[in-house]
Amino acid sequence: MRNPRLCGVPLLGVCLLAGCTEKGTDTNPYRIAIARFQHETCTFCPGGDTDVERWTRLREPYKGDEVFEADSYIAGFVARAREYGGVELIGLESPAGVFGGSSASWITEETFDHFMSGILSDLEAAIPVDGVYLALHGAMAVRNVPRPEAEIARRVRELVGPDVPIVATFDLHGNEDEEFLRHADMAFVVKRFPHYDSYIQGERAARMLIRSMKGDFVPTRATRKPGIITATVLQWTGASPAMDIMERARRWEAREPDVYVSVFFGYPWSDVPDVGATAIAITNNDQELADRIADDMSEYIWRVREEFASGEFPMPDEAVRMVRRAVARGDTPIAVGDYSDRPGDATFILRELLDQGVSNFIYGCLRDERALEALSQADAQPGDPFAMAVGGFTPSGGQPVDIEGTLVYFGEHWGYDRVAAIEFGNNNMLLLTPAYTQLVHPRQMRVGPVNPDNYEVFIVKSRAHFRRGFDETGFAKSIFVVDAPGSFVGTTRLDALDYQFAPIDSLYPFGTPVGR
Repeated sequence: MRNPRLCGVPLLGVCLLAGCTEKGTDTNPYRIAIARFQHETCTFCPGGDTDVERWTRLREPYKGDEVFEADSYIAGFVARAREYGGVELIGLESPAGVFGGSSASWITEETFDHFMSGILSDLEAAIPVDGVYLALHGAMAVRNVPRPEAEIARRVRELVGPDVPIVATFDLHGNEDEEFLRHADMAFVVKRFPHYDSYIQGERAARMLIRSMKGDFVPTRATRKPGIITATVLQWTGASPAMDIMERARRWEAREPDVYVSVFFGYPWSDVPDVGATAIAITNNDQELADRIADDMSEYIWRVREEFASGEFPMPDEAVRMVRRAVARGDTPIAVGDYSDRPGDATFILRELLDQGVSNFIYGCLRDERALEALSQADAQPGDPFAMAVGGFTPSGGQPVDIEGTLVYFGEHWGYDRVAAIEFGNNNMLLLTPAYTQLVHPRQMRVGPVNPDNYEVFIVKSRAHFRRGFDETGFAKSIFVVDAPGSFVGTTRLDALDYQFAPIDSLYPFGTPVGR
């Protein structure tokens, strides 16, 4: 069990003889280092490996106090840590975000090492520290680094030594196994998809790190992998069984004191060896209880495996017919989640909307950097006519669709140098971006003069995140999730993907897990 370190001396009596003050006070604060390194890597997405330039295209890494405002996980951590008082927070240089987000493919080993060098250099300069907080994702994929998050923790541990507690927060779309907790002390995962509780998990991480530094919590862990892989569209926690799995975790936390239960649903678009669902239980120095909870969670996930790993969604032709029927009934606004499109350029649902004569729709967003470049080369201005074939240029994108209309906006938005808004047809609006862009709220569609209040049907490239602003707010009266023809990255038909490192043949529903 860790003892509270008092002025760097482990024994209170020695500290008092030296005349120093207790650790964790304003005059002798706990020093906590904070770093962020997150990516949800789609190794099957086209476009080549992700390098430093793609990581820094939107902005340079966060430095110093900038890190404290990098995301909601860290915001929660910082707020709660400062409420405790007696802490000094140290921001370590941390990469921001990848251009294209989760449509970006494999991260190069050189890129991983480049950003780790910045983190570790700042950490080394900050030592001695009393604790480390890592804001991670869990689904990063790096060439020649099988378990990147575990490697992050290993390198940090190597610097700070065996007695400094390390805690991390994660997205539930993580692919983690027991390896991460060989090097770190605690891991806390969001329990909701969409992720409403990232701030809360950051607060939890701060509270438990401080308790660990004080010596009144001894992290004792158990990790289990039930042997299941699921597509992310099936992981919305607003429906069973995903909802029930997370409720079971919360129930354990409510029943047992000092118990923390996390579940990774997994991220199947990363071809990594630890892919798939994972359950983690953390207790206060009670290994038997940690094992019992982790076993229970794993077995429960296995019991609901059939429903959790399967699901059918309408193809574009049927989905658009459903949209038309909803419009006829007056059940508008309507939100359509184009769940399968990872690269962001798929045109299947757009083509059907046009073929079936749907009007009053806004489509946000279609990726087409080529069209945007053409507009730039032509020095296009709002009011100019637009006539171009858009989208449909990756293997899963279908075919380009001809759009004729009027350019109503061309300029900066969503952090991009240029996006375009094209009005066409019978009150239809198409938003073009240079990379995959997932909108989660109607207000995000206010681009230049574009007013989302003027449309009945909203099409977004999203699996469940869009429910945050379109569904769970009560905005949309009708919600449809649409599939796409073909077995390619993004669909529930995972066995069609060419996995090289993930053990898909031994994961349900595509194989029998070891020991099952």
